[in-house]
Amino acid sequence: MPYRHEPVSARSWLFAPGDSEKKMAKAMEGEADIVLIDLEDAVAPGNKAAARTMVRDFIQARPEQRRRLWVRVNPFDGSHTLADLAAIMPASPGGIMLPKVHGRADVEKLDHCLSALEVANGIEEGSTPVIVLITETAEAMFRTGDYKGAPRVVALTWGAEDLADAIGASSNLNADGSYAFTYELARSLTLLGAAAAGVTAIDTISADFKDLDALAIRAGRVRRDGFRGMLAIHPAQVPVINAAFTPTAEEVAEAQEIVDLFSANPGAGAIGWRGGMLDRPYLARAERLLRQARPTQPGSHRGPTGV
Repeated sequence: MPYRHEPVSARSWLFAPGDSEKKMAKAMEGEADIVLIDLEDAVAPGNKAAARTMVRDFIQARPEQRRRLWVRVNPFDGSHTLADLAAIMPASPGGIMLPKVHGRADVEKLDHCLSALEVANGIEEGSTPVIVLITETAEAMFRTGDYKGAPRVVALTWGAEDLADAIGASSNLNADGSYAFTYELARSLTLLGAAAAGVTAIDTISADFKDLDALAIRAGRVRRDGFRGMLAIHPAQVPVINAAFTPTAEEVAEAQEIVDLFSANPGAGAIGWRGGMLDRPYLARAERLLRQARPTQPGSHRGPTGV
């Protein structure tokens, strides 16, 4: 029976190349909420077969970490995806990242593949969650709102580099280093698509892993926009991301005060507070922040649909 997955509560998603056990181990030993072991861009074509075996063995040897160890497989527009999945699913990874989708149909195809491999390997069918990179092809940009109810999807994220390649751009940046309009549009569509689907929005990488001050500023901004985490390419970025996406004690206290105020006045549509007025959207935001302060484990789910 299919699972109904909770939107994943993970702040930091750290990439690690799947052909380096040393780098996978370093990523796992750090503070990242999720380690994204990469079989796609980080692994040269000639190394992919060996990397699949290495990734499977790495996950199987660490059952206590399995739910943190997700795998980015290759996209369906190439020849590697099925081999990736067949190799790694016996290890029952915590989740799968699907890149370079063209739309929801790719997610549904992945669901069919995963279901068959779960059954074949004694894994409960439907239990492997998925995060999708939804802006890396031009076609996918027009379908960012199509993921409501998509099987297994717990989070959506975006990418700027592959999108630039897909549309033939020489750069995705403005002269001041900020993203050009098309890529800010991709970010906004990802946020809106995740909200429409009821899943978690995750911001893309910060390529300059040495500029941690800029990372902190950006992470704080996108969190205010509605993102709930970020992708990372270096372990040094992880503590900065975790701090930015963790509600502060002051925020938690304020949110609890708002929730308590409405709880004490259940029939009120608007309530005076600190010299102003609060209506129900303030209550919804306060409740959401309190849920973020009590995150679920990566890959968690409610169980079989209807239970």
